[in-house]
Amino acid sequence: MSIADKITIVTVCDNHYTVMLAALIKSIEVNHKSGACIDIYIVTDKVSKKNIGKLIASVNSPLITLKWLKMEDIFPSDLKLPLDGSSFPLNVYARLFIPHFVPENVERVLYLDVDMIVLKDISILWKTNLQNRIVAGVVDRAETVANIWGGITNYKELHIQPDTKYFNSGLLIIDTFKWRDFHIAERVIECVNQNKKYAGFPDQYGLNVILANQWYELDPKWNTYAVLFEKNPFIIHFIGRKPIYNSYSYNQLYELEFYKYLKLTSWSNFKPLSENNRLFKKILNKLEKFLKK
Repeated sequence: MSIADKITIVTVCDNHYTVMLAALIKSIEVNHKSGACIDIYIVTDKVSKKNIGKLIASVNSPLITLKWLKMEDIFPSDLKLPLDGSSFPLNVYARLFIPHFVPENVERVLYLDVDMIVLKDISILWKTNLQNRIVAGVVDRAETVANIWGGITNYKELHIQPDTKYFNSGLLIIDTFKWRDFHIAERVIECVNQNKKYAGFPDQYGLNVILANQWYELDPKWNTYAVLFEKNPFIIHFIGRKPIYNSYSYNQLYELEFYKYLKLTSWSNFKPLSENNRLFKKILNKLEKFLKK
């Protein structure tokens, strides 16, 4: 099978969220009907050998191949990552360099956040016509750049119109050739470094500034937020509280869907973690940035 016939997916995961990655991969596997082979590149951020083994053991389909990369190997050595004040881990910037670490002849890539499950054949999304755009995505809850929740609070200074649509960076179909040609990764990093105080959702902020009006809008069902109650979603995105915590209080039907797939993995006996685990994870993310300053 040629590289053009394969579906190429990339996700990024640390050791804490391997349980979510297991459910994501299993959901892709169970709902994949087209027969196309799928390469899933996993950028690991200090993931243990034990958890890598459990992830490998959770995959049953011969059509799915897991490919492993370490986060420290994908960034340019001279790169200055934005050390913003958010609790998001530095690995959120890995998605920006996807076109630089997948094989050069891969023309498009589907990026998925690790806190998702896929309920429809991923081949359908993969075949989306990007209409000559650099990237495709789904409108965020903020909807436009002028929304005070998320959005781009300094849109006026950046000469962006207030009604410009704002997309969520958790799901992206990327034209890798155009991404490299237009130096998107470098421009986003520079943008966030120059606007740290405005970048509450750092990579998403930078992408929406650099790609304003240059992205293709997907059906919102392809990135349905768990805080909502969308019927028949294609992909559920567990933004905010994750279903791996006992403090999860969003759509309970979506939580059941998550555990349906998780039970088919090596984490079949997993029990939700306490709220203290979630808070400790956020503290560690902030501490990592502080120590790098």
